[in-house]
Amino acid sequence: MDTAAAPALGIRQVSEETGLSIDTLRWYEREGLLPLVERSTDGRRRYPPGALRFIRLVQALRRTGMPVADVRQFIELGGGELAHHPERMALLEQQCAQIEQRLVELQDDLAVVRAKIETYRGLIARGLDCEDDLPDDVLDRVRADELLTGTLPVLTSPQR
Repeated sequence: MDTAAAPALGIRQVSEETGLSIDTLRWYEREGLLPLVERSTDGRRRYPPGALRFIRLVQALRRTGMPVADVRQFIELGGGELAHHPERMALLEQQCAQIEQRLVELQDDLAVVRAKIETYRGLIARGLDCEDDLPDDVLDRVRADELLTGTLPVLTSPQR
């Protein structure tokens, strides 16, 4: 059985594995978001194999809107100190709650966009331009759907 440690990864390989540009990886390092980066004797960045999982966590936190300062705080609270686990958990739980709220908002927005698409399909099927005055039955259906209220310019004028 080979007990040798897995080789460190270069920045290009980490970039390819994570989808982050080399410039972004360097920026993450400057911002203190990648504390695991070491340098070889010739000054090149070397990432331990476990860094990929950590970078993916940082990516997820940033992509979901966690401010850099909060990500940095999460990282600074690391290091395996049991006393910091509650604070780290609190940061993750707060981010989780924000992601869940955003998902609810996105589901609502998706419903509005899908309804708009269906309205446009109906108009196009009737040979109407999406900016034409709508037939009364379509107007009634749109007015009755709270997701669509205010989505068509014609609805901002007085009711017929």
